[in-house]
Amino acid sequence: MSKVRVHNFSISLDGFGTGDGMTLEDPFGHAGRRLHDWMFATQFGRSLFGQDGGGVGVDQAFAERNVLGIGAEIMGAGKFGPPGWQEDATWRGWWGEDPPFHTPVFVMTRHEAEPMVMEGGTTFHFVAGSPKEVLDLARQAAGGLDVRVGGGPTTVRGFLEADLVDELHVVQVPIVLGRGTRLWEGLEGTEERFAIEAVTSPSGVVHLTFTRR
Repeated sequence: MSKVRVHNFSISLDGFGTGDGMTLEDPFGHAGRRLHDWMFATQFGRSLFGQDGGGVGVDQAFAERNVLGIGAEIMGAGKFGPPGWQEDATWRGWWGEDPPFHTPVFVMTRHEAEPMVMEGGTTFHFVAGSPKEVLDLARQAAGGLDVRVGGGPTTVRGFLEADLVDELHVVQVPIVLGRGTRLWEGLEGTEERFAIEAVTSPSGVVHLTFTRR
């Protein structure tokens, strides 16, 4: 069976996966870009914006795993758009007409809608249901490839609570946010289900990989 994977999921030292006060202008709230500066500095991160160059070291090696063998993505409503996007008929996501997914994407939302077909092979499906129910839909669409759970922290936490994650890559960034949405809230003992490795990068982040035992 295909695996369920989480990649490049950045958290602060105090465990926040996004900041407080997310808006159209600040998709990660008061955290800004700080949680993801490590990735934007890599060759992989720069390519997402059509830019050349970027680092090719440890951070690049982890970052580029994000796209390997992925047949579908699952994301929460907060990753698709700012609060209230469901009421805006013109909203088509943060990424323009050619989003970087190039697969079916299942957006978990109580506001179901018709699929949104984009350029480059991305189609957004707006679905309600439990993590298990949405995963079943994503696996059908993935054609035997793996399914990526892309975030945000509430969505990743839900899949961990349901014991549906096979591989988890968490990047601990050396900043303290103080407020926002925590990844690990209520997940006591999660480490018992995984083999965990830690790799420190010269950029200052620590790559934590959790692999189901």
